[in-house]
Amino acid sequence: MTPSEVIAFAKEKGIRIVDVKFTDLPGMWQHFSIPVSELDEGAFEDGLGFDGSSIRGFQAINESDMLLFPDPNTAIVDPVCQIPTLSLICNIKDPITLENYTRDVRHISQKAEAYLISTGIADTSYWGPEAEFYLFNDIRYGQNQHSGYYYIDSVEASWNTGKDERPNLGYKPRYKEGYFPVPPSDKFQDIRSEMVLKLIECGVDIELHHHEVGTAGQAEIDIRFDTMTTIGDRMALYKYVIKNVARAHNLTATFMPKPLFEDNGSGMHTHQSLWKDGKNVFYDPQGYALLSESGLYYIGGLLKHLPSLCAIIAPTTNSYKRLVPGYEAPVNIAYSQRNRSACVRIPVYSKSERSKRVELRTPDPSCNTYLACSAMLMAGLDGIQNRIHPGDSLDKDLYDLEPEELAEIESVPTSLSDSLDALEEDHDYLLKGDVFTQDVIDTWIQYKRENEIAAVNLRPHPYEFHLYYDI
Repeated sequence: MTPSEVIAFAKEKGIRIVDVKFTDLPGMWQHFSIPVSELDEGAFEDGLGFDGSSIRGFQAINESDMLLFPDPNTAIVDPVCQIPTLSLICNIKDPITLENYTRDVRHISQKAEAYLISTGIADTSYWGPEAEFYLFNDIRYGQNQHSGYYYIDSVEASWNTGKDERPNLGYKPRYKEGYFPVPPSDKFQDIRSEMVLKLIECGVDIELHHHEVGTAGQAEIDIRFDTMTTIGDRMALYKYVIKNVARAHNLTATFMPKPLFEDNGSGMHTHQSLWKDGKNVFYDPQGYALLSESGLYYIGGLLKHLPSLCAIIAPTTNSYKRLVPGYEAPVNIAYSQRNRSACVRIPVYSKSERSKRVELRTPDPSCNTYLACSAMLMAGLDGIQNRIHPGDSLDKDLYDLEPEELAEIESVPTSLSDSLDALEEDHDYLLKGDVFTQDVIDTWIQYKRENEIAAVNLRPHPYEFHLYYDI
């Protein structure tokens, strides 16, 4: 759409409010709204002002003024608001220089796409994230100087088989057995379908939805692959729709990687491929798993840089409660066809060129999708540019290897702190083409260390009282 077409669209749909949205550095959608009477072509040309010092990871208070520039191609009727509302996703610029803001994560994604073209390796990258989430009936948590707790409940949870629900009708998936029982064990079929239909109304193509492995309402809805920035936009909309549809049913949706102890965490396995002149760069009918030499080098780059990538694709302290052996979480730095216990899997459902791709299984849905996809692309391109071969594939169940075999395989970091240390040491590949700037890397590391790691480490953990109270 052009700005004039957006204005005409707003009039046609009876829009009364215009909502402008953007993503902060950690990855959460932010917004403010204006009456539709304030929407003119100047809003697209001159921007809309906001206070950047109040946004996480953005500006200092002495340089707080920033501008949002709506992208007319993102215009949709907001799927959540009761009052007819036009939704527009924005890029961010400096009001003095009118240059793109280096910490604007959407702009970083756009720079990554431009850098790909500049390399000559490919002209398009496609991305298919598979984000998992939980639907709970109740979540309570708190922390102060003298207490700390969380409490989760779900009508579908295995721990409620003995609860007096007047009546308790049973049909609660057992731990790690939520994949794929039909209703009535799957109590959220219609709600997931409603989420799917709402996303389709917004122009998001959906491939499937299903109950996931975990008890207590773990779910997955897969969006169809698309180009990088488009997928970043769609994942922001995806979370927005899922959370709000859940709330309309008096449920709460969380993309927290590991909310439940001793059950599966929520990952975001990310399928990716490179194309040039309409041909799949990763496809070779004679290659291992039909993968080309460039595809193998791309995997080599992902595996080489995976410890530092983890700081961006598994970016929370809670992420490393998921990245432990035994829960389908990939902790061993290896690749394989079909094998879901490897960090990188090469799907072999189809032998067609169109379907050939690689799947990195380490990311989780707490990540900022714009940053995560940009970082994965830069790591893979570094692998191709430097001909980094990933070595031999591992087609065994990595969790059943003998100890001496397992000792030879590197593992992902065991904490966010270790991942940030790795990113501090290994980030030159992200700086190519000015895709990530040193300022963005430094700000990310500082924000995570000061606002998340230090905050968690300072607080006593409830289980420490079990371990140490009577010492």
